[in-house]
Amino acid sequence: MINEKLINPGSIVVIGGSDDILKPGGKVLKNILDGKFPRNLYVVNPKQDVVQGLKSYKDISLIPDTDLAILAIPAKMCLSAVETLCRDKKTLAFIILSAGFSEESHGGSVLEQQIVDVINKYNGCLIGPNCIGFLNINYNGVFTTPLPKLDPKGIDFISGSGATAVFIMEAAIPNGLTFSSLYSVGNSAQIGVEDVLEYLDLSFDPKTSSRIKLLYIETIGNPGKLLKHASSLIRKGCRIAAIKSGTSEAGSRAASSHTGAMASPDTAVEALFRKAGIVRCNSRSELIAVASVFTRPALKGKRIAIITHAGGPAVMLTDALSKGGMEVPQITGKKADALREKLFPGSSVANPIDFLATGNAEQLGYIIDACENDFDNIDAMAVIFGSPGLFPVYDVYDLLDKKMRTCSKPIFPVLPSIINVSQEIKEFLSKGNINFPDEVPFANALCKVSDTQYREVAEYEQYTIDKTTIRTIIDSSENGYLSPEDVSRLLKAAGIPLAEEAVVTNSAEAVRRASEIDFPVAMKVVGPVHKSDVGGVVLNLKDSKSVSREFTRMMKIPGSKAVLVQKMVSGTELFAGIKAEGAFGHLLLAGLGGIFIEALKDVSASLVPVSYSEAKHMVHSLKGYTIFKGMRGQRGIKESSLLEIICRLSALAEVAPEISEMDLNPLMGTEDSVVTVDARIRIEMTDK
Repeated sequence: MINEKLINPGSIVVIGGSDDILKPGGKVLKNILDGKFPRNLYVVNPKQDVVQGLKSYKDISLIPDTDLAILAIPAKMCLSAVETLCRDKKTLAFIILSAGFSEESHGGSVLEQQIVDVINKYNGCLIGPNCIGFLNINYNGVFTTPLPKLDPKGIDFISGSGATAVFIMEAAIPNGLTFSSLYSVGNSAQIGVEDVLEYLDLSFDPKTSSRIKLLYIETIGNPGKLLKHASSLIRKGCRIAAIKSGTSEAGSRAASSHTGAMASPDTAVEALFRKAGIVRCNSRSELIAVASVFTRPALKGKRIAIITHAGGPAVMLTDALSKGGMEVPQITGKKADALREKLFPGSSVANPIDFLATGNAEQLGYIIDACENDFDNIDAMAVIFGSPGLFPVYDVYDLLDKKMRTCSKPIFPVLPSIINVSQEIKEFLSKGNINFPDEVPFANALCKVSDTQYREVAEYEQYTIDKTTIRTIIDSSENGYLSPEDVSRLLKAAGIPLAEEAVVTNSAEAVRRASEIDFPVAMKVVGPVHKSDVGGVVLNLKDSKSVSREFTRMMKIPGSKAVLVQKMVSGTELFAGIKAEGAFGHLLLAGLGGIFIEALKDVSASLVPVSYSEAKHMVHSLKGYTIFKGMRGQRGIKESSLLEIICRLSALAEVAPEISEMDLNPLMGTEDSVVTVDARIRIEMTDK
C-alpha cells in the first residue's frame, strides 16, 4: 500500500507532461517545478523535445529508473504505461490523474482493476485514478491551485473528492491554516480514506507528525478499519474532523421494527464517529472552523470569557456559545473591580468584557492577564477585535499574538475586519496564527469540539450469558421473527429480565396461567407484527371472566396464532434495540419507549460492542434523561439496570450476529428494576 516512494520519492516522472498549464499534465509539472523538487524530475511527451525547460523523453522505455510516476494520459493508455514502469523502471508508486475508469463505465472498471492487479503484483501503491493528486512537504503532486502553505505540523487532509478538496483548501488558507499533506484518493482503486488513515496511524511520530486530520468521505468501505485507526490516532493526541456526505435517503427504508425505523446508515456513521472521537461536520465552512479550533490548545472546561470592543458580535457570540452548551460566566468581585479601574470609563467586565471602541492594546493586555491569572471561573478566552478603518491595529494584533503563545488558557482570535485591517491580519497570520472571521461559526465549532470527546475504554465488561443456549436457538431457527417462546428463552439466556409470562392457545389455559401469574395481567396477540394496531393488546385484566372474553376476541384477529398472558408491570416505558447495519456491524439503540419512541424519537445509538461507560453516555445524552432522576412527584428509574441490559444486548449481538432487528419495547422502568414487557427478534441467516 502506501510506501516511501510515494511519500518521499528520489525521482518523479510526469507521463503526459506538457507546456500547456491549462491541462493536468502541464499544471502538475509546473507545480512540482514551482515547489523546487530537489531531486530527479523527468517528463514523457512524444511530441516535444523540451517541456517547461526539462528534457522530454519520447517514450517511457527511454527514461531512467523512477520511484514515482504521475500519469496524465488517456485512460486506455495507462495500463501499458504502468506495466512498463513496474517491470522495467522499478517504479513502485503511482498517481493516476486520468479519468475514464470505474466512475464512467463497466469497461473502465475492468481496466482500473487490471492496473491495480499489476501494481499489487510488484507491491506498489496507487493514488487514484480520477483524482487531483497528492502533495506533501516533499513535492506538489497535484494539478490544481491554490497550493497551501506546507508545514510538517499542518493538517493531514484526506479527500474522496478532488474538487471538494480544492474548495476546502481555498476556504482554509485565508484563515491561516497550513497543510502537511493532501491525499486525493479519487476512485480509491487501491487506497481509500481508511487506508490512508491506517498509514498515518502506523507511521505516526509524536515528535514530527501532524496532530490534525481532516476527512472528506463519500463512501466508508471499511468501517472497522476507520474506527480502529481514527481512535488510535486520537489516543496518540491527534484531533480528527470529518464530513461524510451522501447520507440522505430518497425515502424511508421498509422496516418492521421500531429499531429498524429509527436506525439508518447515517445513524451508523454518527455512532462510528462518536465512538472513535471524530468531530462530525456538515459543511466545508464548519470543517474549516473546527480545524481552526484544533490548532489551539484543547479546552479543559466550558467557561469562556468574551473580550470585545464591539457589543453586537459579543452578544451573538454569547448566544451561540450558550445555546451550544458552553458557559459565559459572570465576573465579579474585587479583582473584577481592579480590572475595571484600568479601563476607560463605561467599560464592562461582567462578561462579555467590553472595553469599548476606544480600547487599545494596553487595555487588551490588562484584560487577558486578568482572565489568565485572576479569574478562576474562566477556562478560555475569545477576543473580538476589528476596526472601523480609522487607524491601524498592528499593536493590538502583536500583543494578541504574544499572549496566545504565553497564556496557559486557550485564546481564540475573532478578527472580523478582513478588509479594513487586511494587512494587519495578513501579518498576524504570517506568524503562524489562525483567524475566525465570524463569531457564530466559531462558537458552533467550539461547542461541537467540546461535545465530541473520545472516551477511552480500557476493557469491555464481561457479562455471564448462556452462549450455548443462544447458539442452539439461533442455529435451529428459520429466517424471520422468532416465536414468543424462543424470544423468552433467548432473553433469559442473555440475562435480560422479563416480566412473568406464558403463551396460551385455548381459553381454559389462558385463565389457568393468568391465575398462576396473579392478577392483574396483560394479554397480547401472537402473530401480527404491530399488535396495538389491530387491537391485539389489552392491559390490566383483573379476573378470569375478562381473560376468557379477551382470549376469544384476540383469536379472531387475522393472523392470530396464540395469546401471550403477562404479569402487569407499571413504571416508565423505555426502549432498547439492535439493528444489523451491514459492514458497520450492529447498532444498539436506547431511549424512551412505548408510543413515544416514534413520537419523540429520543434515542441514542452506539456501535456494538458497547461498554458500561458507553451505555452510560448513551443514556445521559437523552433529552428526557431527567425522567431517570424523577420529576414532578414521579419516582425515578434504576439507571444501572438499564445500563446492564444495554451491555447484555451488546453481548447477545456478538454471540448471535444473525439478529437483524430486535426490539425491547417497552422496557418498564421503576426505581427498583427495569424489566422487558414486550420483545421481538428477527433473524437473517445468509445460508437459509
